[in-house]
Amino acid sequence: EVQLVESGGGLVQAGGSLRLSCAASGFNFDVYAITWFHQAPGKERKGVSCLGRSEGRTTYADSVKGRFTMFSDIATNTAYLQMNNLKPEDTGVYYCATRQVSTCSYWDGPYYTYDWWGQGTQVTVSS
Repeated sequence: EVQLVESGGGLVQAGGSLRLSCAASGFNFDVYAITWFHQAPGKERKGVSCLGRSEGRTTYADSVKGRFTMFSDIATNTAYLQMNNLKPEDTGVYYCATRQVSTCSYWDGPYYTYDWWGQGTQVTVSS
């Protein structure tokens, strides 16, 4: 059974930092690409970053480039999202997701193209 468990969310002031974790199990963590999504209050989920296994690099949404860094630890099957210089518009629930592909092609497409999701972790950035 595939499981993704996010943690690390919380309340932080604008300009602050948080590190989110996504603990994965039940699939080939070093084969499938991993994606972080952000769902702001009242809005659809949008892709934040994707770590592609076959291409060996990470792709970011324009809104987070230079502020967020995604990486993973194969030894512990954990993906991370380091978020720096947080802004109030970063507020929302963050989810990690995966599907049975190793690349980040169309990574920021509709959320229903992903097979497995975590329960999400809440991030609140105060101004």
